[in-house]
Amino acid sequence: MAAKKRYWLMKSEPGTYSIDDLQRDGSTCWEGVRNYQARNFMRDEMRVGDEVLYYHSNASPPGVAGLARVCREAYPDHTQFDPSSKYHDPKATGDEPRWFMVDIEHVETFDDVVSLEEIKADDRLDGMLVRQRGQRLSIQPVEAEHFRRIRTLGRRAGAGRP
Repeated sequence: MAAKKRYWLMKSEPGTYSIDDLQRDGSTCWEGVRNYQARNFMRDEMRVGDEVLYYHSNASPPGVAGLARVCREAYPDHTQFDPSSKYHDPKATGDEPRWFMVDIEHVETFDDVVSLEEIKADDRLDGMLVRQRGQRLSIQPVEAEHFRRIRTLGRRAGAGRP
């Protein structure tokens, strides 16, 4: 029996790797995650076909810039083994990797970001982790109805504009 499709919000700073970069590249590995809860989501729960809200953090405005899809399940993050990488972990070994990553592929870029302000103002998105004060986790599970609502907002003309 196939696993139920899950939905996620994944944060990236647009200056580091934006939805436009993902659109240009087609797909990418989601490397450098160094939070155990986020790692566990990738390693234990993300499956090929899961859908992703691609969120631009540390942006003006912050918000969902488009959609992606998991296209490769978790495998060891190569940056943990590279002493020249800012993500190097000297405790990680090939036999016992500590950090994992998934690959995602571009699905859609929204014309306008669905801003965090708009997400917080929409009562239909009540319960989303990204709405909670102090919630900084870079990978978050999302309910199917919340994913669909944000996708609808992203596809309408003028999304994210005051």
